[in-house]
Amino acid sequence: MKYSYPKKVAIIIAMLVSMLTGFSHIIDFNVDKVHLYLITMLLMLVEFLIIYLIIYYSLNNFIIQKIKPIYKTIRNIDIDEKELYETIENRDIITEVNNQVLGWALKEKQQIKELKEQSKYRKEFLGNVSHELKTPIFNIQGYILTLLDGGLDDPSINRLYLERAEKNLNRIISIVEDLGTITKLESGELKLEYENFNLIKLVEEVFEIYEISANQRKIDLKIQSGAPKNVMVHADRKGISQVLSNLIENSVKYGKEHGVTVIDFYDMDKNYLIEVSDNGIGIDEHNLARIFERFYRVDKHRSRDQGGTGLGLSIVKHIIDAHNQTLNVRSQIGKGTSFAFTLRKAK
Repeated sequence: MKYSYPKKVAIIIAMLVSMLTGFSHIIDFNVDKVHLYLITMLLMLVEFLIIYLIIYYSLNNFIIQKIKPIYKTIRNIDIDEKELYETIENRDIITEVNNQVLGWALKEKQQIKELKEQSKYRKEFLGNVSHELKTPIFNIQGYILTLLDGGLDDPSINRLYLERAEKNLNRIISIVEDLGTITKLESGELKLEYENFNLIKLVEEVFEIYEISANQRKIDLKIQSGAPKNVMVHADRKGISQVLSNLIENSVKYGKEHGVTVIDFYDMDKNYLIEVSDNGIGIDEHNLARIFERFYRVDKHRSRDQGGTGLGLSIVKHIIDAHNQTLNVRSQIGKGTSFAFTLRKAK
């Protein structure tokens, strides 16, 4: 039988005291040896029980008063004394408290680490937002000041500068809208509207949007030969359209001239695997783990020159995560990049 710490102490002390005092009873009674032995054992038992109870409850109360503040701190609650009695009664209280304190300390350490990481992330995020908005805002300010200083009366620059100001304003709007989309996805405010649709047709629609920019860079957009005519999926059509748009737009931006962007489809039992591949510049291995972070750019200078909000891949990941599906990326410098995500088959 396993005894708690107070019970062990009470039993040991009670036994020692009752044994030591038991010998004194031999000289107090003038009876035969058998009766003397029985009386001595009985008195020792009574003494043992009395001493045991006194020590046990005294020690219990002492321990409870000492560990109650500890429990209150590590559990952040007012613990009931009855619960403490039960804890002491059924466990090794010293070991139990030690384990709970160690567990609490480890949990607090982990929470502190997470808070520091969140603080660092918030600082980086605010810095990135500020940096992304600063350039178009300063550009707009410069164009407007030039127009106010007399450029408005110059036909050769007034319309040009207004168009450039509008372009930078549209970029600010895009950043704000993309941030709003991510926030809604993270908070669950943006509800997915599931429906059955043909993914092949959606891909063809997205290809039409980027056909002109792809032709300018002599990049061929195509569906892998041999792909089925119908790939019916159950998903949010608008969200998946945004996923395909962001992935194809990136492949056109970072693809090499006379290159190719290919979309392929694989049957994965209950899901389809959709792969968007290009033979562009590729991504370094150490950058792959961070490409889905907000505003993270592999080549910051070149990326900003080519436009975009720096939020496209982050939105892609959030949309696929919202569908409870997977998203992966493979890439090699100089050989290209491949994004693959899964979608549930239509019912």
